[in-house]
Amino acid sequence: MKSTEPGTSGAPRPAGRPRSQEADVAILSAALDLLIEQGAQQTSIEQVARRAGVTRATVYRRFAGKTELLVRTLEWANHDDDPGFTGWRDLEHMFGDWAAYLAQPRNRLLLRRLYGSRDDHPELMAAYRLVSGGRREAAVRAALAGARAAGRLPAQVDVDVVRELLSAAVLYHVGTRPDDQEPGQILAYFMTIMKQVGLRS
Repeated sequence: MKSTEPGTSGAPRPAGRPRSQEADVAILSAALDLLIEQGAQQTSIEQVARRAGVTRATVYRRFAGKTELLVRTLEWANHDDDPGFTGWRDLEHMFGDWAAYLAQPRNRLLLRRLYGSRDDHPELMAAYRLVSGGRREAAVRAALAGARAAGRLPAQVDVDVVRELLSAAVLYHVGTRPDDQEPGQILAYFMTIMKQVGLRS
């Protein structure tokens, strides 16, 4: 996930209203913080404007309403900005990346907020799946298929089923395990699951 800290160029922000690009970053950063802190239901345009240091009119000039703002916020925060990513070397590499992400309490809370909002704000979950899926989802499938081709997974294993199992495992972990687990503990969690579907060292 990209940095959401506005004004990181090192130059002091001038007094008065922020410039257009600064306002964009300030609004999206404020919306992301509020979404994580209190959830979609409790977040309002007025709160976002106040935290971003802009007027409500400034927010409404960019977004028709709260749902559009939060959807754009998820796209901004989760956009895959690493065009050089071509996949993981192996499953250990993949799960190491996942463990590093899930070891951050802020990331875990965002996932819980998103899944908790799926009934009242289904557009948010759809947006998150769109920006976090695609190329990354294909890379997960490729990593599993590579392990199967190398004989590390049984030949009869359905990699799409295992991919869905792993997605469910992520949700179970962020919903039931403490947020202060170390990356090594989280990595061990995924490797234990994979051993149950036949992963060999």
